[in-house]
Amino acid sequence: TFFKLPSDSFKYLSWCDIEEHDVRGNQLHCPRVREAGPSKEELFFRGEELTLKKRKEVTDTEKWQKKLQENWENCAELNLSFQDLGDLYQVENFKRILQRLIRVEKLWLVDNSLTDLSAIRLPRCRELNVNKNHFTSFKQLPKTPQIQHLSLAENNIRTLCGISDFRHTPLESLILKRNPCEFQERYRQLVFSSLPNLKMLDGIPKLPEDSPPPDVKFFFKMCTIL
Repeated sequence: TFFKLPSDSFKYLSWCDIEEHDVRGNQLHCPRVREAGPSKEELFFRGEELTLKKRKEVTDTEKWQKKLQENWENCAELNLSFQDLGDLYQVENFKRILQRLIRVEKLWLVDNSLTDLSAIRLPRCRELNVNKNHFTSFKQLPKTPQIQHLSLAENNIRTLCGISDFRHTPLESLILKRNPCEFQERYRQLVFSSLPNLKMLDGIPKLPEDSPPPDVKFFFKMCTIL
C-alpha cells in the first residue's frame, strides 16, 4: 500500500511567492527556482487534481515584474543546490534560470540529479560545484571558458574522455573524488598530461610523480651504439 507523506499536498507550491517584498533573486542564498506546478490537465491524468488549490491567474504585467524581481542576469554568486528536481517541468525551469546567469562567477549546483547541462553557457563562471549529480561525461558539463575551480565529486564519470576540452581554460583546481575514473591506471598522470595548467587535483597539489613519463621513443632516437 502506498502512503503519502504529510507534505505531499504542498509539493507543487513555491515558497518564494511572497507578496509585497523587495528581496531579489540574487539576494537569496539558496533560492528555489521551480514554478507553481504541472498544468491542470497533467494533474488530472495523474489523479492529483485535488492536491492543488485553484491558482490565481497571473497577468503579463505581474509576470514581467516577477522576472525583473528575480534579476538572475546580475547574480555574481549563487547557490542553487538541493533543488529536488523531481518533475520535467522543474528541470526545464531550472535550465531556463541557468541560461540567464550571464554574469555569475561562483555557482553551486550540488545534489540536483543533473545529467546534462551541455546546452548551458556560463561565460564568466570561475568556480563551479556540481558535486553529487549524475554526470557521466565531461561533455555533459556547461560551457565555462573562464573556469578556474571545478568540483565534480560523487558523479558517475567513468573515463577521462573529454577532459581535454578544459585544456584552453584557466582551470587550476579539479576535484574528481568518488568517480569511477579515479580508479583508472595512472589516473593522476593522465589528468595532468591532459591539463598542463592544472595545479591541484582532488585537493592535492601536483607532485613530481604526477608528471607523465618521458616518451620512450625519444630515448631510442638519442641512443648511441658503440
